[in-house]
Amino acid sequence: MFDIVTIGSATLDVFIESDSANIVSVSSKDKRSDFMSFPYGSKVEIDDFSRNLGGGGINTAMNFAHLGLKTSTIVKLGADEISPLIYENLKKSNVDISNIINAKEGLTGFSIILVSFQGDRTVLAHRGVNSSIKEKDIDFENLKKAKWLYIAPLAGESNKMLDKLATFAKENNIKLSINAGTTAIKKGEKYFSKIIEVADILVLNKEEASLLTKISVRPDTKNEKFSKEFIHPDVIQMLKTLRGNNSVNVVITDGKAGVYAYDGTNFYKAPEFPAVVRSTLGAGDAFSSTFTAAMEKYNMNVKKALECASVNAAAVVEVFGAQEGFLTFDEINEKLKNSPDFTVESRNSLSYEANL
Repeated sequence: MFDIVTIGSATLDVFIESDSANIVSVSSKDKRSDFMSFPYGSKVEIDDFSRNLGGGGINTAMNFAHLGLKTSTIVKLGADEISPLIYENLKKSNVDISNIINAKEGLTGFSIILVSFQGDRTVLAHRGVNSSIKEKDIDFENLKKAKWLYIAPLAGESNKMLDKLATFAKENNIKLSINAGTTAIKKGEKYFSKIIEVADILVLNKEEASLLTKISVRPDTKNEKFSKEFIHPDVIQMLKTLRGNNSVNVVITDGKAGVYAYDGTNFYKAPEFPAVVRSTLGAGDAFSSTFTAAMEKYNMNVKKALECASVNAAAVVEVFGAQEGFLTFDEINEKLKNSPDFTVESRNSLSYEANL
């Protein structure tokens, strides 16, 4: 019996940090975009360099195992020198490897992460065999042993597995947590609504939530009747639209602005937990997997899960590497105990909306 099985990507991540990077902002009538730039045609000095394993499938598996859950992972590895490194690290992290898929040819995923002096990053990603997970690759009988199935973003052709996995989870009474990513969301609301119907947890960032719901957050909208520090009315509408008439717990992350959630009864807002940011890579995986683990550990307590997830994500951004900095639940609770100013707000949805 597994507490959780993750499915997603596995990569070798090469981190490159250079203070020579410039952050260039470009504005148009409707939006502003930021770009990382280097002098064209020049040789750029690197201030720091490291190699780490990454990918949503194994990032989250290692975090779940570190949090004490009996964990397995479904990832597809290429016929190259990276595969043995991933096997070795998963075994060291007490992650079951019986569900790993070995491709007879092709390369394991590979990414180059350019880190700015601000800690944000631009990722150059080669998906490799991550994008070719097929139904025949998965041992569904072995998967029936799981309490939870966690679906990380799936690339390319692997996205065709999303509805199959969701249906399988429903038919076998397996709880389902999804952090699907932009590729799946672009298939449209009609396709994705079938996934949400069977999910217990859905985690999206605000841009993904806007893409799926077709709701934009208007910068000029003001709520004079209620605290300006609570949730924007357009985000409230996103949360309600995503949940619909289903039982899914919806979470929307919003970078430095924090995180919002809705469980059908209460709206929640968690601020960003204080951290000295070195690299934001892996923060999303750490947040969504810790949220899922805490929901299992604390009897689907959304407020407690938001607290734990915020703390663990903050620990990850303080170091290079998407699998570095993970905390145990004891360490998370100790940090919460020593941070009395960090609070997750909650408001009853009926009374809140009555005051909008």
